[in-house]
Amino acid sequence: MAFILSASTDSSPLYLQLAHRLQADIRAGTYRVDQALPSERVLSELLGVSRITARKAIDVLVSEGLVLRRHGSGNFIAPHLQQPLSVLASFSEELRQRGYVPSSTWITREVAAATVTERDALGLARGARVARLERLRLADDVPMAYERSTVLLNACPRPQELDGSLYLHLARSGLAPVRAVQHIRAVNAEAAMAEQLGIAPGAALLWVNRTAYLPDGTAVECTQSYCRSDYYEFTAELQA
Repeated sequence: MAFILSASTDSSPLYLQLAHRLQADIRAGTYRVDQALPSERVLSELLGVSRITARKAIDVLVSEGLVLRRHGSGNFIAPHLQQPLSVLASFSEELRQRGYVPSSTWITREVAAATVTERDALGLARGARVARLERLRLADDVPMAYERSTVLLNACPRPQELDGSLYLHLARSGLAPVRAVQHIRAVNAEAAMAEQLGIAPGAALLWVNRTAYLPDGTAVECTQSYCRSDYYEFTAELQA
C-alpha cells in the first residue's frame, strides 16, 4: 500500500500526520481485523521518516484502541464495536453487521433460584427460578466483553442447550424483547475478570446494565455486560 503524507497545510507534527492517515485507513476498512500493520521499519522506508516518528504514530493508534501491540509479533488491527444506544440488537447481530465473527466462551448455563437483585429486575416472586447465563463474548476470537444474563425460565427452560445468540433464541420462542432500558457507567476490572478479558487488573471497563421487555411490559431478560473500553464505543444521536 502507498502512503502519502500531506506537505501543504497540515502543520501538526509528522507522527500525528502519519497517525491520522493510518486512522483514516483503518476506519475505512482498508485493513481487516487482526491484520498486521506495516512495521516501523517499513513505514519509515516508505515515507522517508525516522523509525521514531513511525513508532510514535503507532503509539497513538495503540492508545486509541485501534491497534494491538503484540510483543515479538508486531502491531495488529483491533476489533472495534461502535454500538448505537437507540437500537435494540444482540451482540452477535451487531458484530455480524460489521463483518466480525461472533462467538462465546461459556462459563455458566444453569437453572437456579433467583437472587433478590434478579427478582427485583424481572419482577419475580420469592422462590422463582430463572435461567442464568455467564459467558465471555468474542469478536474474531478476541475477548470483547464479560456478560452475565438472567432470563425468565419459560423463555429459556434449558439454558445448557443454548448456543449462540440469546436474542435469536428468544425470537424463535416468540418472546423477543421490543424495548430495553440501559444504564452505563465506568468501572475498573477486578483481577479475575481482567484475566478473562486479557487486560490488566484495574483497567477501565464500561459496565452496561440492560433490562429488556416484551410487548406487554413483562421483563424477560436482564444482562450485565463488562465491556472493554478500548474496543467498545457507545453512540447516541441527539436532536433539538
